[in-house]
Amino acid sequence: MNRRKFLAVLGGGVIVAAGAGAAWVGTRTPTKALAPWDSAGATYDEPRRRALSYAILAPNPHNQQPWMVDLSAPNEVRLFVDTTRLLPHTDPFSRQITIGLGCFLELMRMAAAADGWRVDISPFPNGFDDKALDERPIAVATFTEDSAVARDPLFDQVMDRRSLKEPFDLIRPVSTDSLKAVGASLSGNGDISFGATNDESKVQSLRDLTRDAFEIELLTPHTLKESVDLFRIGRSEIEANPDGIDFSGAFFESLNAAGLFNREVALDTTTTSFQQALEGMRENCNTAMAHLWTVTPTNTRLDQLAAGREWLRINLATTAAGIGLQPMSQALQEYPEMDAQYRKVHAMLAPNGGTIQMLCRLGYGPQVPRSPRWPLEAKIKRA
Repeated sequence: MNRRKFLAVLGGGVIVAAGAGAAWVGTRTPTKALAPWDSAGATYDEPRRRALSYAILAPNPHNQQPWMVDLSAPNEVRLFVDTTRLLPHTDPFSRQITIGLGCFLELMRMAAAADGWRVDISPFPNGFDDKALDERPIAVATFTEDSAVARDPLFDQVMDRRSLKEPFDLIRPVSTDSLKAVGASLSGNGDISFGATNDESKVQSLRDLTRDAFEIELLTPHTLKESVDLFRIGRSEIEANPDGIDFSGAFFESLNAAGLFNREVALDTTTTSFQQALEGMRENCNTAMAHLWTVTPTNTRLDQLAAGREWLRINLATTAAGIGLQPMSQALQEYPEMDAQYRKVHAMLAPNGGTIQMLCRLGYGPQVPRSPRWPLEAKIKRA
């Protein structure tokens, strides 16, 4: 949903509406929904809560924030999935949701280490179902004070990490050395291989593949609706539900007030706004300057959780290098309409077998705002 594209189509009327009152424009930031970023590490003295105040900032699919924690046992965090926050259409086996939970665990571990606490993580202590997540714990994490635990240098990047969903600069290449440095950030969680390319021919092939897969998701009614149902348009909606896909600021609120952007419009593929959103997506795909991906030999819940822990590290390593990252997971999704693209991307990037757990585009682009978050208190099921 690219601002420049909208302006080109709609002309100056919306700008006038958005700029009619500077005081009104200045109040459009969803301050309450962004507060967890400002309070991370500053609100709690208790080691688990302090670490968790960072963990809730972890990347996750569609910003669903599917984590819930039980703190009833001393020095222990039991992690559960909130089964109301799954994505049954685009992520029918909850593979991507599990990756997001792995990101949460790794960020919690890093935050605890920065305060001198070792975290030992036991994944799926009561077993798991590879087809569906359920009420069983995702992991049990035990906190032990340990002066020998090392602070992870990647932790310094937590507050600056973003998913950059804007076009990248076509005249700034991503160097091979930068890709190697990102690959070196992996810590050995699970049996995970890392791949990356800035080769022009291969990048172009992946631009085409990710663009085609994204179009399939947007033009398939049930997968489009899953995303649109998670739209949060304007400050009031975002602060009431600080999750999902947020559209904040005076610009989008003006479009919404004028009836030019709402859920009904977003579901109508014949509208000008939808076509411009589609063109904005294509521009993002077509400006990828490099791609990276991770592969596991099998596709168990253990693989997915470990892949998430490494994905968090990749996010922080690209942040440290000043490189923008946007997940491009559409071709990895396991629903029937995506089957041809799924097979194609695996033939291209995992020709010897295995499952591609994550794929993203890399490049250089503008700074983007933080994503809304629920406060930690909303994610504690038992204290």
